[in-house]
Amino acid sequence: MNLFARLKEGLTKTRNQIAAIVEHDKVVSDDFYESLEDALITADVGADLALEVVEELRREVEQYEITSCKEAYGIMKRILAHHLLIVKDPDDFPPKPWTILVIGVNGVGKTTTIGKIANEYRQLKRSVVLAAADTFRAGATEQLRIWSDRTGSDFVGQHEGADAASVVFDGMEAAKGRGHDVMIIDTAGRLHNKKNLMTELDKIVRVLQKSNPWTPNEVLLVLDGTTGQNAIKQAEAFNEIIKVTGFVVTKLDGTAKGGVAIALTKKFGIPVRKIGVGEGIDDLQDFDPVAYVEAMFGDFDPTA
Repeated sequence: MNLFARLKEGLTKTRNQIAAIVEHDKVVSDDFYESLEDALITADVGADLALEVVEELRREVEQYEITSCKEAYGIMKRILAHHLLIVKDPDDFPPKPWTILVIGVNGVGKTTTIGKIANEYRQLKRSVVLAAADTFRAGATEQLRIWSDRTGSDFVGQHEGADAASVVFDGMEAAKGRGHDVMIIDTAGRLHNKKNLMTELDKIVRVLQKSNPWTPNEVLLVLDGTTGQNAIKQAEAFNEIIKVTGFVVTKLDGTAKGGVAIALTKKFGIPVRKIGVGEGIDDLQDFDPVAYVEAMFGDFDPTA
């Protein structure tokens, strides 16, 4: 199954929900617009953005004198894809190692995401070291060690309760000493205690920048797509603590809340870098706005 097919399969529930709401009228009407707005809100695009998209669609429909619901639906998909097109590439690849700091609350699939990203780099023949700086959660270090074995990555970790910044220091020394191309850092997700989390992340960043002043090159926030608007709240909280450079939205397979990716980019002006549409090691995909909207909304068939 190719990447688009997996994405489309993963977003089936969102797409079916939208199809069930949107009435299959042949001619554009107020009811059609209301149905579209309801569908967008239900898919967790967010009420404000749903209204904005529908109003933008109304203007285009009137400007070009469009009457076909099918054509109007296609325009709406283009509008949504445009809202997702935020291009903020990370810095050019600097002297090694390229350093990725991965953050997010427990349970969103953070460590699994790290393993999948490591697998992508390994397939590109890049050498990788994983640093287990989530020393707070029981079993987190061992979980990351399993991913390092599975992907053929190097591993640096300490005992549970160890100083996270110390692990990061060891990881950077190992990466530089062994000539690794990439270092990926797992972190604790104690959002309920923001002060402790802020202190820990600040210390990690200071340790990184003391060794390599351009690091971290990426700060990826992992969010569970099934939580809808709660993911927005998590993004707000983490972005206050540390500057996020990209989102990874996981567990999109089987969710009716696929619109959260659109809501995130609109609210924060931060791109979605990756999406997770399955449990397999290859089910983490680079985010393609046009493919995402197409998979989420599908075709509009006014004859159905």
